[in-house]
Parts: sequence; structure tokens; C-alpha cells
Amino acid sequence: MAKILIQFAHPAFGKSKVHKTLVKYSRGLQGVTFNDLYELYPDLHIDVAREKNLLLQHDIIVLQHPFYWYSGPAIIKQWLDLVLEYNWAYGPGGNVLEGKKMMSAISCGGSINAYTQGGYNRYPVTDFLLPFKQTAYLCKMNWLPPFVIHSTYRQKAGGLEALASQYTDILTALVNEQIAPEQYNQATYINDIELAIADAGAVNITEGKTEN
Repeated sequence: MAKILIQFAHPAFGKSKVHKTLVKYSRGLQGVTFNDLYELYPDLHIDVAREKNLLLQHDIIVLQHPFYWYSGPAIIKQWLDLVLEYNWAYGPGGNVLEGKKMMSAISCGGSINAYTQGGYNRYPVTDFLLPFKQTAYLCKMNWLPPFVIHSTYRQKAGGLEALASQYTDILTALVNEQIAPEQYNQATYINDIELAIADAGAVNITEGKTEN
């Protein structure tokens, strides 16, 4: 079984509908550690030693946050800058994260059509996530397609519950190593392979969607 670390960052969590629902469903899942960065470090003074130790203890790192200005909230950048040190996470002597996985789990106010060449934001979400993908590559980690929730302001309670259930299904499948590399390598969003997870049931198939 793999161990997942959710690095959660929401500077206005009390106002969030989407992430409150995701957290309600995913917090406490077996094999998943929930690390609320703003709750722990409201002044952005990150405990680097603690965060490094968490990275060493887990196999999959999930950066969960609203998609602010085509990126993550400020503490995500602070965390990357301070924790992923040269000759520890990358560089000639930086091999401690090699072989681990990283992915984003984000919420976007814009629709999926807004993130197209002809849409309001002109580029797909995956283009805006390239700095995170390159960070994973530099640290010799494997980048997984993101979990993305679009049109957050239009989401109703029932739809949010379904998306949160989908998120927990994906996390559980990752913990149980039920998603094969050929599946996520072909997916734009990891959401896209949720039906394959459901169809697989308990079978280990590695062997045979500015938010609020």
C-alpha cells in the first residue's frame, strides 16, 4: 500500500464550499495524511524539518488548493521554496524524493471550456500547472494528472458530494496501487479514469474537475 500526503492550502477555508466538501470526505481515509499548511503556518514560517520528514514518510504528494491566479496560494510557493532544498530534493545529492509521485487537486471558477485555446483563459489547466510538473521532474518524482473541479460557483450540494466521492475513490485507488501508469499517462485529468477504477472494483488493475 502507498501512503498519501495531502498538502492542503486554502487561505479562506471558512468561506469555501468545494474544499470543505472534499476535506469532509477525504480527511481520515486510510493511508492518507492531511496536512493543513495555513492552519499550521498562518505566518508562513514553515517548519522545514517537519515537512521534510513528512515527505520522506509518504509515497504520493497531493497539492490540494484553489486555483488562484493560475497557480496556487502563496503558502504553496513558500513551501516549495523552503522545503525542496538543493542537494536534498534535487541537485547532485538530491535523490530522497526519487520515485515518489506528485499531483495537484484543484478547484477552478472557470468552466472547462474557459480553459481552451478559444476560451476566456486561452490555455488548458495543464499548461498552467507546468511549473509544478517541472518541479516534480527536477526532484525525480513522477507527475500524475491533476484532479480538477471546474465551474465551482455553479456547483450544487449534490454535485459537490458526487465530486468529493470521486476524489476519495481516486485517493483510495492510489493508496491501494490500483491505477496503472499507462492509465494515468493517457489521462488529461485523473478524474477521467474514475470510471475505470469503479469498473475494476477490488481488482488490482496494476496487474491485469479563482474558486471558492
